[in-house]
Amino acid sequence: MSHTLFPFAFVGVMLLMNLYIYRRFINRLHFNLLLIGRIVLTLLFIIDTLFIVQMLFHPFLESPALFYSLSLGVALTVSLFFITILYDLIHTTAQQIPLDQGRRRFMKIIFDVTMLILAFSYIVKGIIGGLKKPRLNRVDVYIDDLGFNKLLVIQLSDVHVGDTIGKEFLEDCVERINALKPDVVVITGDLVDRKIDEAKEDLAPLKKLRSKFGTFFVLGNHEYYHGAQEIADYMPQLNVTPLLNSSVILKEGKNAINLVGLNDLQSLRFEVMPIDTYKAFENVDKTVPTLLLSHQPKSIEMVEDKTYDLMLSGHTHGGQIFPFGFLVMLQQPFLYGLHQITKRKQIFVSRGTGYWGPPVRLFAPSEISVLTLKPKQKLI
Repeated sequence: MSHTLFPFAFVGVMLLMNLYIYRRFINRLHFNLLLIGRIVLTLLFIIDTLFIVQMLFHPFLESPALFYSLSLGVALTVSLFFITILYDLIHTTAQQIPLDQGRRRFMKIIFDVTMLILAFSYIVKGIIGGLKKPRLNRVDVYIDDLGFNKLLVIQLSDVHVGDTIGKEFLEDCVERINALKPDVVVITGDLVDRKIDEAKEDLAPLKKLRSKFGTFFVLGNHEYYHGAQEIADYMPQLNVTPLLNSSVILKEGKNAINLVGLNDLQSLRFEVMPIDTYKAFENVDKTVPTLLLSHQPKSIEMVEDKTYDLMLSGHTHGGQIFPFGFLVMLQQPFLYGLHQITKRKQIFVSRGTGYWGPPVRLFAPSEISVLTLKPKQKLI
């Protein structure tokens, strides 16, 4: 979808969501909340519209508080939409159950009260989830022929430094990562959500990352929206090595592992810094295991003919707001976690360290992925 059509499509979807909420939830409640419902949903639609206008055209003063408030409005609309779908399904089904009028009225009151409490709890839990620090998600991964006794890999993904995520958030992440004493730190795309000149101060804490082999970065789709080349060019100033369809060998004594980075699939649309799997794998040492960094899990389709042991991705946010993850799975083969692809190949998908858009996370907690690579024990 073109950038010209996107804002109109967004506003149209928000309008339809609000109309659906009013007609199938507010209008069917036993309690008369029609006036309050109209006011609240009208305000939400105005906020939804202002959100996309501010995000794309920035007519108002840049303010984290303003962006948080506007994006929270979008989160409320989406949350109420999901609640309405559940309400609609249960309500429609319950109408088929034969009950006398008195019992039906009583059951309707109980059901409506329950759904209002559920809606409130759903929204509050999502907001609290968005405010929480990313958890440390510890995962052991067993790799064939890994020479190291263990290799501690820390993965940041989808930080989305921008309007509401900034320097303080990154400082906390860096402090927690350094305390783990990692062997290598990888950033699998969508690090920034603005032009690099506007993000330099917020990204400064990355200079303090400490690990045995250093910090490596691959592009995500959002980097392409804000100047992929400029962002990649700035990474070395943060002591971060960009892997642009390229590879390095991490070596300690006789032990080694390839680290390969792919440009994002969004490059095919922008026709800038295109993904090139041949170039990325051109210089790998085929005698040692390979760790592949690629932002979108879907790019696994482009490396079916390549040899690697573990692919690290992000992009999905684990769905971010349940049950949105089911829609994400229509476009991406994996939502989150560790998955076996073939006997040798595995993929790990991070739920993401920050969030995008609404500052809400529901049943999809943000994470700093702590991956301990271990040699796979061979059967004698």
